Amino acid sequence: MAQDLRPFDVLAEGCPSRAVLEHVTSRWGALTLAALTNEPVRFGELRRCIDGISDKMLSQTLKSLEADGLVDRRVQSSLPPHVDYALTPSGETIAAAVQTLIVAVYEVMPDVLAVAGDG
Repeated sequence: MAQDLRPFDVLAEGCPSRAVLEHVTSRWGALTLAALTNEPVRFGELRRCIDGISDKMLSQTLKSLEADGLVDRRVQSSLPPHVDYALTPSGETIAAAVQTLIVAVYEVMPDVLAVAGDG
């Protein structure tokens, strides 16, 4: 049975969906979700993939997305131990929407640049 989405109203100040939307649509949240769409990655690989993000900001972003249930942190018991990050099923759903938004931005960029050139 499909879940009733009506109890959630992102426009209402007290709705818990607002905080998740803020995490997902923040500059680093969206880029992190986009970078995690292919396969689980280690922290350093993820940091190198997202130009301009600091270790601190990536760590904070991953913690927020993990707390929201969108990212899974997996500690690997290897020598030396390392941590992988991967999308959860809910994260995959949101990341797909982020990817769609990114493609839409790419598609309108010629128009955006033309308008910016006129200003």
